[in-house]
Amino acid sequence: MQNTRTFYIDGEWVEPIGTDTLDVVNPATEKAIATIALGDEKDVDRAVTAARTAFDSYASTTRADRIELLSKVIEVYGRRMNDLATTITQEMGAPAGLAATAQAPCGMAHLAAALDALRRFEFEEKIGTTTVVHEPIGLCAFITPWNWPVNQIAAKVAPALAAGCTMVLKPSEIAPLNAIIFAEILHEAGVPAGVFNLVHGDGPTVGAALSRHPDVDMVSFTGSTRAGVDVARNAAPTVKRVAQELGGKSANIVLVDADFDEVITRDVMGVVVNAGQSCNAGSRILVPSDRMDEACAIAKAAAEKIIVGPPDADGTTVGPLVSQAQFDKVQRLIQTGVDEGATLVAGGVGRPDGLSAGYFVRPTVFANVTNDMTIAREEIFGPVMMLIGYEDEADAIRIANDTTYGLSGMVSSRDPQRARSVARKLRTGMVHLNGAPLAFDAPFGGYKQSGNGREFGKFGLAEYLEAKAIFGDNEN
Repeated sequence: MQNTRTFYIDGEWVEPIGTDTLDVVNPATEKAIATIALGDEKDVDRAVTAARTAFDSYASTTRADRIELLSKVIEVYGRRMNDLATTITQEMGAPAGLAATAQAPCGMAHLAAALDALRRFEFEEKIGTTTVVHEPIGLCAFITPWNWPVNQIAAKVAPALAAGCTMVLKPSEIAPLNAIIFAEILHEAGVPAGVFNLVHGDGPTVGAALSRHPDVDMVSFTGSTRAGVDVARNAAPTVKRVAQELGGKSANIVLVDADFDEVITRDVMGVVVNAGQSCNAGSRILVPSDRMDEACAIAKAAAEKIIVGPPDADGTTVGPLVSQAQFDKVQRLIQTGVDEGATLVAGGVGRPDGLSAGYFVRPTVFANVTNDMTIAREEIFGPVMMLIGYEDEADAIRIANDTTYGLSGMVSSRDPQRARSVARKLRTGMVHLNGAPLAFDAPFGGYKQSGNGREFGKFGLAEYLEAKAIFGDNEN
């Protein structure tokens, strides 16, 4: 791959100012597949200057201009979809099928949703004698994670382009190669120089420099709650807007009238998608206490059918975790679950049989978990789930809401109205009823320590706009 040791700044691939580099490791083989340059504050300054210089011109473009630009980006993205999928499999371990059918296509879905929102959005409205104008917020800094890498990049870049903002992206240094392809897509599509800029680096250096930079008007961050606190702290002195999509510990309430075989089998598979490395995974599966044994048997059978293996092998359901650090964290938390007295139903510590290298984890199910156990409180970010018993519907809602997080949730019932009623009582930004999938035109984001702000569709577009009131502009 070209451009791994350069940054995309002001419409060109440029040499970094600093000399630090980092190997990108294939998590299935533990071998380096590329080396990227790591930026420093001077690289950030250069990218911010380019974006600031480009802002006035790009902010003054018309809706029609930006529709044409996003349409071209979508066209080029379609041609590079296979490149993105292959790269994501290599750098973060997503099974080839998942990369081709979900990981890479998610970026296209965000571009399309932003384009639709741009076509429909009312950038000017009349309220009495006042005209309210929605204008681009300015220069945006994006700090994105490794788990659904191009998904999170597109979820920020697409609406920012639609709004008329300029931007600097710092992708995860663990899975940065898809971001290089994304920059190439934008360049080929004709995004004006300086509108989009890419600087690689780590959070404490490049991420912190972007967050505190006085010329950055907004920071949009996706990652852990701990890192999100640092971003907000760094941004506070300049009072810039901070939008955050952070961690989760989502509850999946299986109501007593649900089809247990269907729902639990489905949702065990749902947790382990992407090796469990999804912030909205419903890893706390709540079942009636008097049906715990039945739920255990179904979950065990489902977990034992999961095929863990090389992400490019036929039939692989679950690939490796992304890194040694992530592998070590998940192993520690699995052992903690055992030590704290949870019943190990399937999986456990160590790699699956036959896999001696790579960051592979055994799909793990715990039962008889109480909501005060570490595994029920901490975001594990691996193929690990826990069955928690509840006494009645009110108890299930109480347990679901007893968390510092509030990103997502799930409710299953044969009675749609009953499921809706429970969903409305959950303190969470999203709820899936009876296995309903995400919708890219609906808001994505959470309550409490799962973040603030919303992404996707018109809600994502609104994040990148300021509202200006012009009083007296609408008088007769």
